Amino acid sequence: MTIADAPPRLAAAADVSLRWYPEAPYSLSRTLGPLLRGNSDPSFCVQGDGIWNAFTAPTGPATLRLAPAGGKAGGPWVDVQAWGPGAAAAVQAAPRLLGADDDWRGFDEPAFHATLPRMVREARRSGQSLRLPASGRMVDQLVPIILEQKVTVIEARRAYRYLVHRYGTPAPSAGPSTPAGLMVAPTAAQWLQVPSWEWHKAGVGPQRSATVMRALRSAAALERLAALPAAEAAERMQVIPGIGVWTAAEVVQRTHGCPDSIAVGDYHLAAYIGAALTGRRTDDAGMIRLLEPWRGHRQRVVRMIQSTGYRKPTFGPRMTIQDHRRH
Repeated sequence: MTIADAPPRLAAAADVSLRWYPEAPYSLSRTLGPLLRGNSDPSFCVQGDGIWNAFTAPTGPATLRLAPAGGKAGGPWVDVQAWGPGAAAAVQAAPRLLGADDDWRGFDEPAFHATLPRMVREARRSGQSLRLPASGRMVDQLVPIILEQKVTVIEARRAYRYLVHRYGTPAPSAGPSTPAGLMVAPTAAQWLQVPSWEWHKAGVGPQRSATVMRALRSAAALERLAALPAAEAAERMQVIPGIGVWTAAEVVQRTHGCPDSIAVGDYHLAAYIGAALTGRRTDDAGMIRLLEPWRGHRQRVVRMIQSTGYRKPTFGPRMTIQDHRRH
């Protein structure tokens, strides 16, 4: 992995910029995909192969543009540009966000690789471009994941979109190229100002909104968890009532690029993994048993299975969409 100063024309177009060389096959969209809360996430915008992201860095709001490129001489690279008060901090954190610290050598070691199911081996062989991103932004990941607790993805993303548009702030301008409607999600202080009736209008029940409020009263302590190992961060997070194993795992997968955390308690995951690996559905305990031989890389195994496009047979009831706004 190499970091280089951006070319003069690129640097002149942004407050801060750099060029990152992964020195291996790389896919920006596959790597950052888990960070987007659907195609209508107000804090992201996908334009062609490039991705824009607006967020609050430690020094203030920033607009980040990530654009993959490549050439015969230099190989593939990602051009990183940032604007706003948080631009320097955003660019400094960009390599980790892009998966620079994600090390697949243990997974790819021949003796370990030979133990993997055939579908995982083949997925890895054709999917060398995937990295696990590490955003390091605890609050930004925790809030939308809490909103996904025990509801459908459609409900959670609709609520998040509504609240970010209502209480977020416009992204720092990158000039005429700034995507229309790009927003910085609320800071912890701004989330804490959301009144109860707005959570209700967003379709967020009192249990989830109360969990958000409890968690963000300790926002400074939460952000410090980004510096801890993923397992320790997940454990400490669960001290907060309303944050359990599923929520903590979903967070550290994105904030730490954790290669091992499994979302136990997910509505679909255990049945999906069971069907993929054995042809039969299983429960959480069964999923953990199935994945145990690959401890340390269990999230990588899950991501490889998902990358195959495998779909489990669908039987039984679907989770219904709730509408708390009528009550």
